[in-house]
Amino acid sequence: MSKSKGFSLVELAVALAIIALLLAGALIPLSTQMEVRNVADTRRTMESIREAITGFAQANGRLPCPAAGNLAAGTEQFTAPSCTALMGVVPWATLGVSETDSWGRRFSYRVSPAFADSVENPPGTPFATWNTRATAYTPPAPPPTFLPQSVSSPPSPANQVPSCNLTTPPTLSSFALCSLGDIAVFTQVRVGPTTTVVPLGVALPAVIISHGKNGFGAWQANGTRLNPIPPVGNNDEAANVNGNTQATPAGGYPSWAFYSRTPTPAAAGCIDPVFPATNTAPSCGFDDIVMMITSNALIARMVAAGRLP
Repeated sequence: MSKSKGFSLVELAVALAIIALLLAGALIPLSTQMEVRNVADTRRTMESIREAITGFAQANGRLPCPAAGNLAAGTEQFTAPSCTALMGVVPWATLGVSETDSWGRRFSYRVSPAFADSVENPPGTPFATWNTRATAYTPPAPPPTFLPQSVSSPPSPANQVPSCNLTTPPTLSSFALCSLGDIAVFTQVRVGPTTTVVPLGVALPAVIISHGKNGFGAWQANGTRLNPIPPVGNNDEAANVNGNTQATPAGGYPSWAFYSRTPTPAAAGCIDPVFPATNTAPSCGFDDIVMMITSNALIARMVAAGRLP
């Protein structure tokens, strides 16, 4: 006669661990689970967009221009030798990527002019790329069907430092190894009651933004804008909408500032710091997702493609 065997302590421990995980999952509200999934899916989509933008540069020698958010059909805003606007939405039709994030809104996209210029220059004309001078870039007037974006497409706030004076311009790329973008991404760091702003990336060629669940400033697929003005005090999300907040990051190179932060809920009496000031009030609600395209990564891919020496 054989004796029946009971569970070992190890088996019981594993079973209890599985039960605990199932109970924990059941206790998490369904809405929270959905938001976690939406954020993860949006990040994966943005990684695909970043890869597609880099691939576009390898094939064409420049980054794509933004599309107009107020159009129902995606059209790249490009009028040689410069983009008609530097900030708009990701040109999904051109890139063959997803049009919207997990909340059904288009991705904002800001590009530095040096990295989206025309590659070709007529013989005998100066190199078209904005490479040193702050006044070298003036957005041309957009066609009537395009969104006027003179406010969100300002010229660079200052000359490039260090300068990138070229005696021989690159022939297969709109930018050179020494070209710097005019975009910086910052985050907030709170130490005690004081909040300071720290740069995450400077001199960036481009930035991609999902405006998250609240959608402040996001363009929808029907060409209308959702809540175009973030609440008073919500300066970080406003900067991500307008693209015209000027800041001077470490190194002294003035840039247009965007913000990437840990998500925070809305708070009464909040105000986001305006670089480089500090602020003791609570930070405002923030749910934007910001993805950078860095010069190092872009230039390495351009070298690999034979677009840069």
